[in-house]
Order: sequence, then structure tokens, then C-alpha cells
Amino acid sequence: MYKYLKDINSPKDLKKLNVREIERLSSEIRSFLLENISKTGGHLASNLGVVELTLAMHSVYDTEVDKIVWDVGHQSYVHKLITGRKEEFETLRQYKGLSGFPKRGESIHDHFETGHSSTSISAALGIATARDLTGENYQVTAVIGDGALSGGMAFEALNHVGQMKTNINIILNDNEMSISENTGGLSQYLGKVRTMPMYSKVKGDVEALINHIPAVGKSMIKTAGKAKDSIKYFFVPGVVFEEIGITYIGPIDGHDYLKTQEALQRAKSIKGPVIIHVLTKKGKGYVHAEERPEKYHGVSSFDISTGKPLDSSKKLSFSDVAGKTLVESAKENTQITAITAAMPDGTGVTEFSEKYPERFFDVGIAEQHAVTLAAGQSVAGLHPCFAVYSTFLQRGFDQVLHDVALQNLPVTLLLDRAGIVGADGETHQGIYDIAYLSLIPNLQILSPENGTELHAMIKYSFEANAPVAIRYPKGDAWECDFNSDLKIIKGQSSVTKKHGNDVVIFAFGPIHKNAEEAVEKLHQQNINATLVNLRFAKPLDEKTILDLSKKASRIYTIEDHALIGGVGSQISHLLGKHQIYKPVHNFAYPDHFIHQGSVKEIYKEYGMDAEGIAKKIQEEALPRLRNVKFLGK
Repeated sequence: MYKYLKDINSPKDLKKLNVREIERLSSEIRSFLLENISKTGGHLASNLGVVELTLAMHSVYDTEVDKIVWDVGHQSYVHKLITGRKEEFETLRQYKGLSGFPKRGESIHDHFETGHSSTSISAALGIATARDLTGENYQVTAVIGDGALSGGMAFEALNHVGQMKTNINIILNDNEMSISENTGGLSQYLGKVRTMPMYSKVKGDVEALINHIPAVGKSMIKTAGKAKDSIKYFFVPGVVFEEIGITYIGPIDGHDYLKTQEALQRAKSIKGPVIIHVLTKKGKGYVHAEERPEKYHGVSSFDISTGKPLDSSKKLSFSDVAGKTLVESAKENTQITAITAAMPDGTGVTEFSEKYPERFFDVGIAEQHAVTLAAGQSVAGLHPCFAVYSTFLQRGFDQVLHDVALQNLPVTLLLDRAGIVGADGETHQGIYDIAYLSLIPNLQILSPENGTELHAMIKYSFEANAPVAIRYPKGDAWECDFNSDLKIIKGQSSVTKKHGNDVVIFAFGPIHKNAEEAVEKLHQQNINATLVNLRFAKPLDEKTILDLSKKASRIYTIEDHALIGGVGSQISHLLGKHQIYKPVHNFAYPDHFIHQGSVKEIYKEYGMDAEGIAKKIQEEALPRLRNVKFLGK
């Protein structure tokens, strides 16, 4: 089926193909991606858009020596395909399989691990400066999308690149999309550049003409380069980059292999930093992804012919519950605003943006700005809600501490994708938020047992008159009742099972469901447990925790979070402070990065599924129960 792709086992194999054959290879790669991603899920549209660009890069650079740094990295599938990982592709993003992002341990062709946006230029410059200091000789290239370029870190890096003047290439992959539609001034600027594709040719032609004027041509070019009315100012595109000292090439049609290759060769020969502006189409070659690139950014398994997910059952997710609660609340409270960092669909606030566009703010990939924007709105009397993935709020830590909590401002932080997220792996696991947020004074931290509690917690946050962070996972929300009269009271937990005092289990968040099943398993084996749904990691329900701990023989905590700094650590500290010296076991993730895998697979591996919890407790609960038969299969 794959006439050319079957023989591509390393970038060196590309050298054997002519331009026409490369075009056919591009088509085969797109078919291969569709065939495989439709089974495994993954990032589809972005990879379909960079096929020719990736092939051109590998024809110009030798990635066994030259270094490529992919921003975010979710568009590196084509790179993986042609660097010897084709046969492993069916394991993409699967448990203990091929990573969906660059991974240095996977291949010598992967030079920097990424997963968050706007990091590539900084990393590439770091590599380039190290190369210069050690006297080595290789090319360093950063590949960054126009969405990621809007991130503040990218601007900081560009400023430094212009100052350093070292040899570094920056490929701006301009597909007019981040995960959702781009916003902001830079996006508008690039939009103007796209409308003037003849810029480079005309600028080059005029400079060549002047250069041929006897005796004075070269000096005229030099003088014009310093003047405000020079050629580059007349034609506008690229001036932003050239003004900070970066040579601009483009825009180039990124689906024209030969032109892209020629532009990269030209950039490679120029001394100093060069930015190559490449225009690509996200979802290229697959009509469904071309028409709705935001929908096909990250996909689960789907039917190629229709583009529809194989699991077509539409269940309400935690993100949906959050979004619907915001819409419902905003109808009654005109002070409520919603903020997103380029992810309205992923965080469930698209409906809010449609119903209350004047109160909706998409800041682009700029989490730090988003948090302080929320602080400013709060100071001025609004109640902002920043919906953000847990892993991305890490980037706004200082702003949460300094700009929100220090002033004790009523801001709601909706931490989507908290806990294990599955196939995206280490860079996206939301298992650190309790640790980095609980040390911040004034900030309250909550997590719901189910959809009903999430609805009630968001409502509570509008009355708390304080900064509130609510963490909830990716996936379906169960037991969701928007008409429930449940009231959340600050620092108050709920005892959900009370069979006895052999053990007490304190559960935080939706993983409470696993603990509930475990308690029933234990009860069947005459181990009587009391189960508590904590609701708050901060402030803790100290009275309930202490009262039940005094009565119980053994104490357990469970949370979808890292062990260090988690709610279990805090409870252990609380018990020690009050001299309650009893065996305590914390179910949480150990001190290493947690690899990819489904939530179910990761829970099982770390003994945090219902069976694992029950077995662990049964093994060590009480000396008199040592001989009870284990509950394992």
C-alpha cells in the first residue's frame, strides 16, 4: 500500500527520492497518519499540516548532528515516522508505548522534550550558545507555531536571540491556529503578512536592482537598511523581526516541498538568527480536519470516512458541567466573566463565549497574563473565572500567589484535567496542583466527588469572597444534578460511608468513587471502614479528620495527585501536630514523572483502583485480620 513510505527508515532514505516522489511520499504519510491515529487517537490536524515542512527540514538538516526543537511537540509525528519509529506507531500514546511528544530516550533524532508551548526558541538558543562555547559546529532550529509565538516566553526568547546574533534558525509554522482560533495583535500582524506573499521576491528584486548601480549600489543598500523609509518599511512584512535583529524570510508555501527546502537552505547559509515564515494548512489532506481543525486537533479513535468518534455516546463531562454552570450563573450575576488561554473548547467555555461575548476573554497562550488579567478585573468589581488545564496553570504560579492571593481577590480558578490525563503523559499529568497551590495563603482548594458537587462548588466560589481553586478531571461526570440543593460550606467534608472504625479513609476528589467501591469490598470481608469525602484540601476539615482518626485503628488517604505536598501529606502533618500516632498510608503517586496510559491503567499500576485500595488495606489493616483472604483476582 505504501510504495515509498515502506522504504523510509531514516532521514537518509529521503535523499534517494526526487521531488515528484517526495510529493507521493507526503500523500502516503497523510494516509498512514489517518489510518493509525483513527485507531489510537492523538493530535491529527497539526501533523497533517506539517508533512512537507518536516520532509524539507530532514532533507536540509542532518538530525543525528543538527538539533531541531519542536515547540509543544504534538506535531512531531511525521518526524517520528521518518526517524525509525514507523513500526512502533500503533503504540502511539498507548500505555508504555511511543510518546505523542519528542522523547530523548526514544531516538537520537529527538533533542529536547516538550509538551507545553512557547519554549522552543529559548531551548534552541540555549543549545546554540552551548555549541558556540564548546566550539562545535551544527545547525540549531526551533519550530514554533503562530499560536505558541503569542506566548510571553517566546517574546522574551526572540528579544534575546536578536541580541545574541548567534546562528540559529526559527521556523514559524503559521497555520493560523493554535488549539482554538488565535487572538491578539501578533495574530493580526501575521494575518497582514500572509496577504503579501510577494514581499520577499519584490524586496529581493529591488535590492538586486540597486546593487547593480555602479559604485554606489552597495552603500545605498546599507544606508537604506538603516532608514525608516527603507525597502522593508515600504513593504511592512517581517519588519517586527528584523527590527530586533532577526533576518526574515517569507512567507513561504509550506506545502510546496521544493520552495520550503530552498528557503531552509538559504536560511542555513545566512550568518546570525533567521526566521523562516512558512504558511501551512492545519488538517491538510483530510477534508473534515481542514474544515474543522480545532475539532481535529486532538482526537480519540474515529471513523475515517465520516470523521465521527467511534464512541459516539455523548455524556456530560466535568468540563461541560463547569461551562454550563458558568452560563447559568452569569445569567443571574452580570459581574461574572470567563477567561481562557486559547482553549475555550477544551475547558467547556465555548457556550459562554457565544452567550456573553462581551464578558468572555481569550488571551491566547498566555497563562500568566490570564491570571493577572483576572486579578485586575476582580479589583475593579468583577468576578472572573479562569478555566485552565491544571498542567498549564503551573505557568502562572507567581501570578496566583502575588497578584491574586496576596490581595485576597475573589477569583475562581477552574482547574480542568486535574489528576491523571491519560495519553498525553508526563507533560500533561495534572498531579501537582495541590502541592503548588496549598502553600499559598488565602487560597481555598476544592475538588468534587461528582458533577453535582462541581456545580455546587462553582456556585460556592461566587459567594466565598476569596480566591478559590476547583480541580476536576478529564472525562465523564457522574451523578450530575443541576437542580440539587447541595450547599458547600467552607472547610466542611462529608462522611459518605460509615461501617465502623477498623479503618478510616479520607478521599479527595472524584477518586472517591474508587474508595467507595473499596469500602464495600472490605465490608464483605468484615473489615469495617468509614469513608470521608474531604471536598476541601484547604482549609482542611480538621475537626472531622481528628475525631475520626482518634477512633480508627488505621488511617488512609487517597488522592489523584503526587504524594509529596498532597492532601495526604497535609493530613499526616495534622495528625503528628496533634500527637495522633497511628499507622497512616497515603495512596498517591510516587516521586517520579508518571508516564502515559489510560486512567484505569495508571490507577491499577499504582494500586489506586478499587481492588488495589482494598487489597492494600486488607494486607495491613489490623493484626487480627492478617489471615483474611486477599481480595485480588
